[in-house]
Amino acid sequence: MNHMESAYGLWSLVIINSAIFIMFAFSFFKPNTTRDWRTFGAFSAFVIALFVEMYGFPLTIYLLSGWLQTRNPGLDLLSHNSGHLWSTLLGEKGDPHFGILHIASYIFLGFGFYLLSTAWNVLYHAQRQHALATTGPYARIRHPQYVAFVMILLGFLLQWPTLLTLIMFPILLVMYGRLAVTEETEMRKQFGAVYEQYAQCTPRFIPNFKRKTGNL
Repeated sequence: MNHMESAYGLWSLVIINSAIFIMFAFSFFKPNTTRDWRTFGAFSAFVIALFVEMYGFPLTIYLLSGWLQTRNPGLDLLSHNSGHLWSTLLGEKGDPHFGILHIASYIFLGFGFYLLSTAWNVLYHAQRQHALATTGPYARIRHPQYVAFVMILLGFLLQWPTLLTLIMFPILLVMYGRLAVTEETEMRKQFGAVYEQYAQCTPRFIPNFKRKTGNL
């Protein structure tokens, strides 16, 4: 890309990329309840905010332009590479797409979508049988779908941080945490002692690989 050639104002890419990731997540998550739609809606808002700054209008770059130019004289703020702020702030040379943080972001994104897919498959069959989901990722953590969304959000933040998404991230963490607690309350009412036994031997968010889930 030539110096001072803007990499932004590409609103068609904003729409296309937002649609791809949102529909991809929708195909795995398949929201049904109000709680599901709230979870998915918050995720979608994060994705749209991300791609608006990635290809539409670089609000974060604009707000930090003076400081960035002082810190990095000669930096082309309108280039796409400059938008990879972690690489810019760390002073990394070369294409940021091959940097360690970018590679790590792909790992988070890939595993996040994989976890979302496998968790939904287990939950779908459990719901059809009116049973408690305790196999697959549910054998290790009680809320794999929320963990999957967080991993995907982290992947995006490692790849393209913005002020808005950095503000949204902790808010979404609190939101998913509260939704998880609400969901557990409902499961206790529905499954009683069975869920209590499951909850006692299965961590909420962080898996304990040294401890196996008991038979339910």
